[in-house]
Amino acid sequence: MAEARRRPNRDDESRAPRAFAGDIQSFLNTLALERGLSANTRAAYRRDLDQAAEFFLRQGRANWAAVDAAAATAWVQSLGTAEYAAASAARKITALRMLARHLVKDAGRPDDFTALLTGPKPRRKIPNTLSETEVEKLVTAASGSDVFSLRDRALLELFYSSGLRVSELAALTLQQIDLESGFIRVFGKGAKERVVPVGGQAIAALKIYLVSGRPQLVRPKTVGHFFLNHHGGGLSRVALWMIVKKHAQRAGLTKNVKPHALRHSFATHLLTGGADLRAIQEMLGHADISTTQIYTAVEPQRLLDQHDKFHPRNKRGGGGAGGGAAAAAES
Repeated sequence: MAEARRRPNRDDESRAPRAFAGDIQSFLNTLALERGLSANTRAAYRRDLDQAAEFFLRQGRANWAAVDAAAATAWVQSLGTAEYAAASAARKITALRMLARHLVKDAGRPDDFTALLTGPKPRRKIPNTLSETEVEKLVTAASGSDVFSLRDRALLELFYSSGLRVSELAALTLQQIDLESGFIRVFGKGAKERVVPVGGQAIAALKIYLVSGRPQLVRPKTVGHFFLNHHGGGLSRVALWMIVKKHAQRAGLTKNVKPHALRHSFATHLLTGGADLRAIQEMLGHADISTTQIYTAVEPQRLLDQHDKFHPRNKRGGGGAGGGAAAAAES
């Protein structure tokens, strides 16, 4: 796919035809000012709209005013031909719908050309989680007394204890953490603030890092970032990914452990332990409870997987994956 081979655009760069680019920029400016969407989200929408604009120009539409429902439908059909993942296609369609509404509201367009548009609904995947034993192995893999081990142990403990997003963890500052009260203030998507509790083991690791680790990483130009790299600056998302990957390997975990697995594990283990779904929603910073409800499927799915794998009737004649679930459905 052409898009996959491109280098991602920065949020302030456009590849759209000139006649389309101005309205795209106006739309992105509105997203930044009124909805507080992150630069990464705006950049993704820009790439999607640039791609749509190029398609419409090839279809003979000179600008957004010339784009109609038939052109929009043809573009959606082209996404299916290109075999985009359902989630990617859905995001592209969302970007176009939002732009169309912006054109009606702020640019004087009389109609919404996406009003009757339909597209694939993304199939929500069950989150990839770690067991409690696997989390313990991962966290304790950072067990040294050097400055980077102290930092990594504190980072992993906090990651699992709070369920922060990777971007939230990377942006964390000293001012957001109150270790005496046992909570942190988080500024999540849309700059929405929430308060998240921190567990005892995480607090202990954070205190050790603050006293014996972070001071050794501070440099003259260091600002308020809580977790620092060897230059005294804040950790990037890529650096966080590398830290999690390194300690997963040290722990001997065979899974492909990505940083978000700790956030998913945080939510799943709370839910399995009996925590209220609304409380988990608030701690995760989900705007909609339906996003949090995906975690209710993790434990039943794990049980089904175990049944399919180990029950003797699933190992012969008609067994295999799904056999246990099919048998249960018949009873």
